[in-house]
Amino acid sequence: MTAGIWCVLSVSGGDGNAFRAVRTSLAVPGPRRHRPPGPVRRASADPPGGRAVSADRLIRRFVPRSWQRRGGGTGTRLTPQPATGPAIGGVVNPLPVLVVVSGPPGTGKTTLAHEIARLVGCPAICRDEIKEGMVHATRDYVPALGGELNLRTLRVFFAAVETLLRAGVTTVAEAAFQDRLWRPGLEPFRALARIRIVHCTVDAAVALERRRRRIADNPVRAAHDDLRTVDSAAHTLAHDAFRRVSVDAPWMEVDTTDGYKPGLQDIAAFAAARD
Repeated sequence: MTAGIWCVLSVSGGDGNAFRAVRTSLAVPGPRRHRPPGPVRRASADPPGGRAVSADRLIRRFVPRSWQRRGGGTGTRLTPQPATGPAIGGVVNPLPVLVVVSGPPGTGKTTLAHEIARLVGCPAICRDEIKEGMVHATRDYVPALGGELNLRTLRVFFAAVETLLRAGVTTVAEAAFQDRLWRPGLEPFRALARIRIVHCTVDAAVALERRRRRIADNPVRAAHDDLRTVDSAAHTLAHDAFRRVSVDAPWMEVDTTDGYKPGLQDIAAFAAARD
């Protein structure tokens, strides 16, 4: 059945809003049979801070399923990247560059990321800095591998990078993620940016000494789980087993043992896609 009703529409005018009324018809459904509500389903609780969460669960929780499917297995080659961005005012602009800085803990990633951002002239989004900022608003925080704060940090990190890329901003993104987390997170950015990979490397003993030194010298590191994972044997095992980012994009390996090899100017030229 239908019923006639009057609708008041707002039409912008020079000095304010003018209003006019129009008559329209609205389909009114007939009576419906009442159906009793089903059983109440309770949402499962988030994992407690001290419970470990696997990389697979991180991917399932925060990476859309379509991205997971496209990510494929180890060594999967991704689709070619477009060379240009959308036309603005009749001018076709190049895509921004996404510089991914990765490597095991203690390899100097964050320092290098900020150096690249300074030389290129763009923002640096660093995973650990995001988490450190979150700790300020988290009551009674206790560091834990795979804790809820780590899950939130993962989501915010990739969301921040995506926001900048969609705005056409060349961006440096730094994190100690291994390929299993980086690859599905980077897949949707291939249509938004030209990706460059910078992999930091040092000997395991050098990385361990750096980690111990920053724990002692930098109280902000209390936001992370360094104190529980800085054991020498465990560190060396994890360092040597680190899985690099394997996306199909230009990459550069940088030795940060004593300065940078290759040098900063060469790294910045590569990052800015001037090579």
